[in-house]
Amino acid sequence: MRDRVPGICGALRMRGRVPGSCGAPGMRGRVPGICGAPGMRGRVPGSCGAPGVLLGLALALASLLPAAGARRSQDLHCGACRALVDELEWEIAQVDPRKTIQMGSFRINPDGSQSVVEVPYARSEAHLTELLERVCEKMKEYGEKLDPATQRKSYVRVISHDGTKMDLSGVKFDGDVINSLKFACESIAEEYEDELIEFLSHEADNVKDRLCSKRTDLCDHALHIPHDEL
Repeated sequence: MRDRVPGICGALRMRGRVPGSCGAPGMRGRVPGICGAPGMRGRVPGSCGAPGVLLGLALALASLLPAAGARRSQDLHCGACRALVDELEWEIAQVDPRKTIQMGSFRINPDGSQSVVEVPYARSEAHLTELLERVCEKMKEYGEKLDPATQRKSYVRVISHDGTKMDLSGVKFDGDVINSLKFACESIAEEYEDELIEFLSHEADNVKDRLCSKRTDLCDHALHIPHDEL
């Protein structure tokens, strides 16, 4: 095999040829494995001739998608938390402050007494637990509002509690908004049930800020409140 190369498909000596190409012409100016395209000056390998700038734009757009999605989710959960607290506080305020509920043990003590006390019903654990089971239905009365300056979304009532006409300019109100807000509300009510009951079991100021930012970080992006424990 003076003029042959063993194992190379029985081909003649491959002067100017690429081993393994079984006789393919020499690929001067070509890049092996890149669709057989001519030398790709200024092009991105693996793109079969697509200009590098297109790939760069695609990568840039792809990198923005996770950030945009995270911001939408953060706006939604922050809005749901604040709306949830608003609705709970409104429901509490509708209860007659003179209404009470008995709390404690009904067991008879040795002296014949019972360790039972009466507490205001409005902020009792029983009432708050009941409210948490149904309060997220109120999210159907909310809409989504976009701040043109910051591009952040907030959630506002589109139906007032007392029938007062609402300013709905720039407010989006549809099934997608309602369903997303309701789902976020239910998730928060379930995950932070203990915290909600703890905060609302007694009257306090700035519950929305303290609960939705300090304790849970759901609104930390907007409020910038320190994360010290309450």
